Amino acid sequence: MAKILMKGNEAIGEAAIRAGCLNYFGYPITPQSEIAEYLSRRMPEVNGMFLQAESEVAASYMIFGAAAAGARVFTTSSSPGISLMSEGISYVAAAQCPAVYVNIMRGGPGLGGILPSQGDYFQATKGGGHGDYHLLVMAPNSVQESVEMVMKAFPLAEKYRNPVIILGDGLIGQMMEPVEFPDHLVSEPTNKDAWATNGMATRNSDKRNLIRSLFLVGNSLEDNNRCLKAKYDQMKKDEIMYATYNTETDYEALIVSYGTMSRVCRTAIELLKKEGIEVGMIRPQTLFPYPDDAVQKAAWKPSCKVVTSMELSMGQMVEDVERVVHGKRPVTWFGVAGGIVPAPEEIVDEMKRVLKTHKA
Repeated sequence: MAKILMKGNEAIGEAAIRAGCLNYFGYPITPQSEIAEYLSRRMPEVNGMFLQAESEVAASYMIFGAAAAGARVFTTSSSPGISLMSEGISYVAAAQCPAVYVNIMRGGPGLGGILPSQGDYFQATKGGGHGDYHLLVMAPNSVQESVEMVMKAFPLAEKYRNPVIILGDGLIGQMMEPVEFPDHLVSEPTNKDAWATNGMATRNSDKRNLIRSLFLVGNSLEDNNRCLKAKYDQMKKDEIMYATYNTETDYEALIVSYGTMSRVCRTAIELLKKEGIEVGMIRPQTLFPYPDDAVQKAAWKPSCKVVTSMELSMGQMVEDVERVVHGKRPVTWFGVAGGIVPAPEEIVDEMKRVLKTHKA
């Protein structure tokens, strides 16, 4: 299969089309606006629906409607835009509808800036909106992985009838890399007639399908929440993804990092290796469910003296790292914000400092 040089944002839009999603509702916000621009041209070419809503709030309920009807639907936004969609996302989760969201994160809090950030980790992994719900959160570190995760996201959303979010950042959205669109990731929606509000005539059925998120009787609301929790527990068993780097060695320190930051860390690990310092890395590819067991096993390796969470934020994922390490190794954090991406040499210096402090 031939590779195509594409900007990350445009590759994400094409990946959704290749995955069989022909419905896009959204609102422009940098640094992801090229996705909407690309789809405004491509969707008519494939008889799809492109609609720029009057706001992110409006888009979130268009998504709800299309998802409830059983259509494959997705949207893209960036940090403040996802905040505006959060109420609608909570409704979609409560009503158990499949939908895919892409967040090309920008700096924050507040209006922030358009440069890359990982400051939305809490928003994505801890719900983001109101109530007891989770998104299935995937975090790519390249344009190719963004393509693959988008294509995987639709069948996962349908499998669990739950929203899935791809958590990228401004660098992944804006940079260009060679990509291919794997045919084996193309899938058809399954079993939607069993639950979707797509019309009794369409299903040749006399049974109405009902989509709702309003449960005024306490026991009914409790039952729905328990149903949701069962799905999240199943995700924790079946959908965890992560990658490792240099973990076959007797490393002295372990880095936990995801997305763009993990690419910088990988280069830093190679620089440290040249100096005779072995450092391993776990890269979570799903942030919910989080790879608890993998991080714990890697952190507890006898040769490992310290674990460092490397982030483009002021310390968010580090809370999950500390949670799974259970205090059996020191956990440190290194991060930058404001759209700054550190040089590999900065990571090298930080790991030397950490090892000097915790080696004894």
